[in-house]
Amino acid sequence: MTENSSQNIPFNKKKLNLRVNKVARIQYLQDFFFHKLTLFFASLVLIVLVGIIISLVISAWPTLKESGVGFFFKNEWNVVNSKFGGLSSIYGTLVTSIIALLIAVPISFGIAVFLTETCPIWLRRPLGIAIEMLAAIPSIIYGMFGLFVFAPIFGDYIQPALNSTLGQIPIIGILFSGPQNGIGILCAGIILSFMIIPFIASVIRDVFSIVPPILKESAYGIGCTTWEVVTRIVLPYTRVGVVGGIMLGLGRALGETMAVTFVIGNAHRINPSLFSPGSSIASTLANEFGEAEPGLHYSSLFALGLTLFIITFVVLFAAKLMLSNIDKKKGVKS
Repeated sequence: MTENSSQNIPFNKKKLNLRVNKVARIQYLQDFFFHKLTLFFASLVLIVLVGIIISLVISAWPTLKESGVGFFFKNEWNVVNSKFGGLSSIYGTLVTSIIALLIAVPISFGIAVFLTETCPIWLRRPLGIAIEMLAAIPSIIYGMFGLFVFAPIFGDYIQPALNSTLGQIPIIGILFSGPQNGIGILCAGIILSFMIIPFIASVIRDVFSIVPPILKESAYGIGCTTWEVVTRIVLPYTRVGVVGGIMLGLGRALGETMAVTFVIGNAHRINPSLFSPGSSIASTLANEFGEAEPGLHYSSLFALGLTLFIITFVVLFAAKLMLSNIDKKKGVKS
C-alpha cells in the first residue's frame, strides 16, 4: 500500500503541474487578447476623431485658402456671388447656446435640489422618470412645438412685455427691441433651454445623490439650512459632476439642428436685437447642404462644420482647465 502511494505521488504531481501550466497559458492568452481588444477599441475612437478632423480640413481647404482666417470674421453669406463668411452663424450659435444655459442651469439646479433634498419620497421616482422622458423627446418635436405653439404666444405676449419693460432700459434696451413676430434668436435660445434642461437636471441629480448621507446629516445636525448644506457640502463635493452636466448640456445646445432651424429665422445677418432672426452653424448646414454644389459653397459649409468642431473643443478644454485650477487651489491633484 505504501509502495503504490509513493509511486503515484510523482505521477499525480506531474499531472497537476501540466494542468496548472495549461490553465496559466489559457489565462495568459485571455489577458493578452483582452488587452489588445480594449486597446483596439480605444485606438478606434482616436482614429475616428483624427479621420473626422482630416476630412473636415481637406473639404474646407478651398474656402480657407480663398478667405483665410477672414472667413471666421466676415459677416456675409451670398450664394449667388459666392461670397461666404461664417461670423453670423458663429454669432447665432454662441448667443443661442448662452441664452439656453442662462435659463437651463438655474432651473436644472433647482430640479436636482428638489429631487434630492426636499421632494416627498412618493413623488421622487415619478418626477425623475418624467424628467428622463423629456430627454427622450426628438428634437424635431421641440422644433414643431416652438414654431406652432410657443412662437405665436411668445410674439403676442412675451415679446411686447419684454419690449415695454427691459426694452426701455438704456444700453440693454436694444437687446429687446425690433420685430415681434415670435421667431428669432431669443426664441431659439428658449427652445434650446427646454431641450437641455432634462440632460443637465438628470446629471446633477445623479451626482447629488452620491454625496455620503453622513456629511449632510452632520451639517443639518449643527444647524445648517438646506441652502447651506447644498452650497457648502453638496456642491463642493460634486463640482466635477455638476460642471460635466453643464458641459453636456452646452454640447447639446451647440450642435442642435432641427429645433433651432424651426424657430431661429435662418437669416445670415448680425443684429443686436435678440428678437431679430438669425442663423446658427447647425441650421445653416441643415438648410443648405442638400442644395450645395461642389465648389466654394460646398467648401464653406465644411468650414462651418470645422468651426463648430473647434468651438466644442475649446469649450471642453476650458471646462477641464477650470476644474484643474479649482483642484489646484484646494490642494488636490487632478
